[in-house]
Amino acid sequence: MQTRSLTLVAVLGAAACVQAVSMPDAPEGAAIYAENCAQCHGPAGKGDGPWAAGMVPPPTDLTQLGAGSAFPRRHVLSVIDGYDRTGLPGQEMPEFGLLLEGETVPVDVGDGVLTPTPRPLAALMAYLESIQEG
Repeated sequence: MQTRSLTLVAVLGAAACVQAVSMPDAPEGAAIYAENCAQCHGPAGKGDGPWAAGMVPPPTDLTQLGAGSAFPRRHVLSVIDGYDRTGLPGQEMPEFGLLLEGETVPVDVGDGVLTPTPRPLAALMAYLESIQEG
């Protein structure tokens, strides 16, 4: 009887440690977008925000990131957090990595491998993926 009790305690303890990770969704990312991105990229992501006037080059139209192919998750995450600025003329976009820290969630960045990603960054990516037009 004592062995069964210890087994039950062990199982319950393990279950208490395992929490279901809720993945962020587009509405969660929309709030982050409105706070950090809409000033340049515009409310709909078209690159026409109030700060865009006079920017050379103009901010990217974020609704076309996946045009003609799969949404480039790895690249999008890298640009937002400041890790990869390759090919960005002038590299004017600020780095948001430090602003988007927090608990991590597993995100498939396109290679089938789940990568721990800060939840706010994953939420923003989910929103950007949801506004793709092409």
